Amino acid sequence: MYTNKSIDSQMLLKWSKLLEYDFFRIYSQHMILFAPCMADDQKNQQVENSLLPKFRKSLYTKEIINFMLDQYTSGEMSKQEIYEKYNIPKSTFHKWLDKYNNEF
Repeated sequence: MYTNKSIDSQMLLKWSKLLEYDFFRIYSQHMILFAPCMADDQKNQQVENSLLPKFRKSLYTKEIINFMLDQYTSGEMSKQEIYEKYNIPKSTFHKWLDKYNNEF
C-alpha cells in the first residue's frame, strides 16, 4: 500500500482509526490551500446552483496558520508573497501575527 499511487478511502479510514491520525486532513488542507480562485460572480452562480452546503468564510486550521506564519518568520516568504500565493487577506494575516506572535 505504501508504494501505491492511490488508496481506497475505506482503507484510509481504517488506517486513520488504527493509527489515531486523520489522514483525510492532509487532503482537505491541500484543497483549501491550492484550490483555484474564482471570480466572485462565478462563485455566487456556482453556489446558487449547487446542492452542497454553503460556507460563509474560508476555513483555516491551526496547522495551516502555523505553516504560513512559519514561512513568514523563517524568511522563506514575505507577507506579500503569502497574500498572493495563498489568497489570504492582509487583515487576516495580521490578525494571525498578533494572535500567535508569542508562539514564534
